[in-house]
Amino acid sequence: MPPSMTLYARPYKEAGSWLQVSSRNVPQRLRLLRCLVFAMLVTLLAGVLLLARTVSARPSSALTRSLLGTHVLVGETFSHNVSSCPGYILSGLHETKTGLTAKLDLAGPACNAFGHDVANLTLEVTYDTQTRLHVNIYDTAKSQFTIPSSVIELGRGSNDPSLKDSSDLLFNYQPSPFAFWITRRSEPDAQPLFDTRVSSLPPTPIPPVIPDDNSTALDGFPLVFEDQYLQLTSALPLGANIYGLGEVVASSGFRRDVGTNGGKGTIQTMWARDIADPIDQNMYGSHPIYLEHRYNETTKRSQSHGVLHFSAAGSDTLLLTPPSSPVSLIEYRSIGGTFDLYFFSGPSPQKVIEQYGELVGLPTWQPYWGFGFHLCRWGYKSVNDTKAQVEAMRAANIPLETMWNDIDLYHAFRDFTTDPVSFPANEVRDFIRELASNNQHFIPIVDAAVAHQVNASDHYDPYTRGVELDAWIKNPDGSEYIGQVWPGYTVFPDWFSEHSTELWTEALRNWTQLGVEFSGIWLDMNEVSSFCTGSCGTGANLSNTSVPFLLPGEPGEPVTDYPEGYNPDVWGPSGNITINGTLTYDNNGTTQTLSKRGLGAAGQKGVDLNTPPYAIHNGDGYLAYHTIATNATHAGGYVELDVHNLWGMMEEKATHLALLNIQPGKRPFLISRSTFPSSGKWTGHWLGDNFSKWTYLYYNIQGVLQFQLFQIPMVGADTCGFNGNTDEELCNRWMQLSAFMPFYRNHNERGALSQEPYRWDSVANASRTAIQVRYSLLPYWYTLFANASSHGAPPVRALFFEFPDEPELFAVDRQYLIGRDILVTPVLTPNVSTVDGIFPGRGSVIWRDWYTHEVVNASAGTNTTLNAPLGHINVHIRDGSALLLHAQPAYTTAETRAGPYSLLVSQAADGYAFGTAYVDDGESVPPTPNTTLTFKARKGEVTIATKGDFAVTQKLETITVLGAGSAKPHVVKLNGKGVENWEFDEGLERLIVKEISVDLNKSTTLSWA
Repeated sequence: MPPSMTLYARPYKEAGSWLQVSSRNVPQRLRLLRCLVFAMLVTLLAGVLLLARTVSARPSSALTRSLLGTHVLVGETFSHNVSSCPGYILSGLHETKTGLTAKLDLAGPACNAFGHDVANLTLEVTYDTQTRLHVNIYDTAKSQFTIPSSVIELGRGSNDPSLKDSSDLLFNYQPSPFAFWITRRSEPDAQPLFDTRVSSLPPTPIPPVIPDDNSTALDGFPLVFEDQYLQLTSALPLGANIYGLGEVVASSGFRRDVGTNGGKGTIQTMWARDIADPIDQNMYGSHPIYLEHRYNETTKRSQSHGVLHFSAAGSDTLLLTPPSSPVSLIEYRSIGGTFDLYFFSGPSPQKVIEQYGELVGLPTWQPYWGFGFHLCRWGYKSVNDTKAQVEAMRAANIPLETMWNDIDLYHAFRDFTTDPVSFPANEVRDFIRELASNNQHFIPIVDAAVAHQVNASDHYDPYTRGVELDAWIKNPDGSEYIGQVWPGYTVFPDWFSEHSTELWTEALRNWTQLGVEFSGIWLDMNEVSSFCTGSCGTGANLSNTSVPFLLPGEPGEPVTDYPEGYNPDVWGPSGNITINGTLTYDNNGTTQTLSKRGLGAAGQKGVDLNTPPYAIHNGDGYLAYHTIATNATHAGGYVELDVHNLWGMMEEKATHLALLNIQPGKRPFLISRSTFPSSGKWTGHWLGDNFSKWTYLYYNIQGVLQFQLFQIPMVGADTCGFNGNTDEELCNRWMQLSAFMPFYRNHNERGALSQEPYRWDSVANASRTAIQVRYSLLPYWYTLFANASSHGAPPVRALFFEFPDEPELFAVDRQYLIGRDILVTPVLTPNVSTVDGIFPGRGSVIWRDWYTHEVVNASAGTNTTLNAPLGHINVHIRDGSALLLHAQPAYTTAETRAGPYSLLVSQAADGYAFGTAYVDDGESVPPTPNTTLTFKARKGEVTIATKGDFAVTQKLETITVLGAGSAKPHVVKLNGKGVENWEFDEGLERLIVKEISVDLNKSTTLSWA
């Protein structure tokens, strides 16, 4: 077997982890079969491979070398222990215009823990901006991989020399052994924000902090910089509030587990992976950024800061608290790259997120229609089947903005095609044009892998054109790397190739000319996913286009699980939410009722591309399992080991640029699965192949909050769940929740129960109500996203983002805020008609019910129980807000937008309120004509100011003021003239002024007395 067909057996994890083959719900028996094959291989290689988290190096046989290729170390011995690592000594310090540089030399004999120690490092410290400090530790020879600026263009520093003496953050160091710590200039004696000094960390050695994981033994805390292992540890405050480090579905919630208060700690692995939303494991994206929020018990005030490790290397980030330790800690363990660190001073959570966006790039501008409701499933078998869903949604009067198709659309599962029988191109074109005539949209899927030509008579232009342009990833010997995905044997675009974007643009343009006149693109499987290990198509029979498992819903692989909590032995086969009025969830017969409502490793000698000596905690074990082999090569000589985590982001960038080329001047709308820092410049994200379970309804919130921090704010989950069978109650609650998330799509798997919102009357009713509220709020959503794209402000916020000095909010992730003004308290459990929620502000904020405008009688700092019958989601308005709304929500966003506006003002106790609304054409790429409306209120008065060059044609017809006073006014005036059509509710202190037809291109004043 040639080196290009390496099998890459990887002793990372127990064999049980190999069972997870595909996030598309691969049958368990096929998983077991694959596991058996791997077990046989491991048996064959016994004596060479050790099934543990550390790799024992030993002489290899000719068989081993033939199986594992030329990039496997033989006869190498590594200590697997950092206790003897000498650290580094600083010398040759030189002050620069904006910081300093110095040499770091190995302080003693090399320890070679998991690689070869690099003797000479360079330290560069740059005070980038007032709020951003850059600390870069890299090998002086520059042989380690670093992310090229052509891939991610980071924000430039200000080049201001005065920042060395005035910036928010201060770099401190000790020369021998070298260590550094970061402090706030204003608080030099406070606990550092980041502190690598051994004296600040607990004494070592420390037995495994997580008892069942020997790799959490802490042998020492030196700075380790080897060709295939880097380690850096910082002290954290005991029980630190850490957020970020993903992508992950964290059992601890949005706040990460640092190993205190009954937690065991966190190991966050950065290695992009195709897997159906696992708990506490690595998954689709890699985001090595965290936000820490510190509360000062003395001052009762909080500050936030952020830390980014800008690296594409596979890595583990550990958050641990050793027994009896006075501090918690964060430890970076990376199998490549450098320590390229950025620190953000905040001091508020929102400022940290904005400062991160300034560095990696602000989110792309979203088209207005993208905020509508989207519908999809894997299993719409024909264009007529797809069209029938559109018609059924219309008949049920449930607004539908965008219809999607999964891989059913394809001919033989090939990208950029349509099936000639079930999706004839001319019928697809007619269908899409019919959608467009009704102000609706269409989005198809694009999978990452491109089908390989099976023989000379097989004419498939995307593949042959890619060959002409030399745009496919290769094996080490220069041949095509051939994996296996839905269409059979496949190749993969090499985004480092100078012609890859040209290839992608041509393929997408040709697709539109064929008839798939898409409005946006859905990018899937881009971790990147492959169903076989290694270049399995090299030398294989390419005409075999089958996949190695049955698809869900096919004969032999039905999706037969009952909805969660349903017992068919008690309630029969229906799966209904109720039987004869009795709830069935988790009910074994009792009665319940419910109200309705860089060139790195490739160029280095003596590195192991296939089995790096340190085994990161990849959930699948082998790094090459279910993805591209780590020794696959890219243009420029890069190897997959170094650039794996970049693939999805680079595809997003290429697709975004392609859409700009194909649809000039229009904002691209993309939703993608695998992401990396800067992905938000190009795409939105969905939270992957989740499950129709109540826990995943809850996880929906933490996932959306994570991606606000990651600067990818257009995000949402597969509503009602993707894997498995949903039920009426779960789908009811989820359709409500998702109506208050940025990206709103219902999507599920092939063969499962249909879950379109019209399928159940209660879900249809709940959906209509929730979507009506969503569409009325579209001006608010759109303004929040304009602020995100302009400044990096997160549209969705954890409660502590807005109320940073209230510790009871630090762990809250069952509620959230839309902007600063809308509080959402969803039901996340079955069989209930109430929900508990906390109202931030400790009594200083007036919260009003969205639907009734009543003031909430909330307990300060603790939970308040709210009515939440099925079909109702609690939404509350914060005082001091002024919200521009669509007065007449309609079936589509275009029809909604064509109607009049209304203004909702919720005054604080002193009469204050403030808000803005950004208005443009909703589709043009900025810079484009735009207008910003500013609303201000004080007692007895609301003013509207306008600034900009976009003509607002819709009139403002209604102004509602909450908190307008306890007594009915004697007179109401608009621009000094009396108004006749108004009403006042003394109980609600609500003034409603109607039919005023205000021109929003002019300043306006409403007054009452």
